[in-house]
Amino acid sequence: MTTEQDRLGPALLTLAWEAAAAIMAVYADDFKSRAKADHSPVTDADEAAERIILAGLERLTPGMPVVAEEKSARGDIPQVGTNPFWLVDPLDGTREFIARNGEFTVNIARIERGRPTHGVVLAPALEQGRGIAWLGTPQGARRFHGREDRTGVAIRVRAVPPGGAIALISRSHRDLQTDDWLRRQVEPKTASIGSSLKFCRIAEGAADFYPRFASISEWDTAAGQAVLEAAGGAVLSMEDNRPLTYGKPGFRNPGFIARGA
Repeated sequence: MTTEQDRLGPALLTLAWEAAAAIMAVYADDFKSRAKADHSPVTDADEAAERIILAGLERLTPGMPVVAEEKSARGDIPQVGTNPFWLVDPLDGTREFIARNGEFTVNIARIERGRPTHGVVLAPALEQGRGIAWLGTPQGARRFHGREDRTGVAIRVRAVPPGGAIALISRSHRDLQTDDWLRRQVEPKTASIGSSLKFCRIAEGAADFYPRFASISEWDTAAGQAVLEAAGGAVLSMEDNRPLTYGKPGFRNPGFIARGA
């Protein structure tokens, strides 16, 4: 493990908290949402957080390409080839942000050889605005409660308990294929949760599965996958049952199932 890799985890946490502060400043105000070209919503919080993250990543790894949601929406998509690059969703769960239900996250992931090696997911509105962060690195996965928490606690996926599995379902993107999948399982309990929080709940042993059948942008899953894999779980493509990879043309992922042990 190189010195650069050793410092990535703490640096990503710091950067995510800085972006989260900008998000929460907008959240506390009477903000408005706008529609992008693909009709998805965007707010000042998405854009402010992305500016902070882009500047911070350039300081951290000068010249390394960054594929970020709002940049991509403007057509600013770098060529990444086979080199390491960053995937950023500055505010995952913009619909949850607009609904003010607290289930939105900051997502930053480092990709090497097509796989997420480091990822941070930060939910700034949870715990009455104190915030929770999850970090996945080659050293493992940890959860941090509040910005002042510098050490965190180690987290790990669980085996399905005797009481049965818990499947997490997207709050905003549930579909008929998901309902059909649930009917074919052995009576799983279900819970609806927004954004990349689903990956983190499985990573910390609070749930067992997250099925997603529709295509999704790579920046929506990379950081969560890094956390979940570091905790012993997996995110497997519906197409070939292999772990999701990154840097594909168009930066799109197929449907997948995220799972624990």
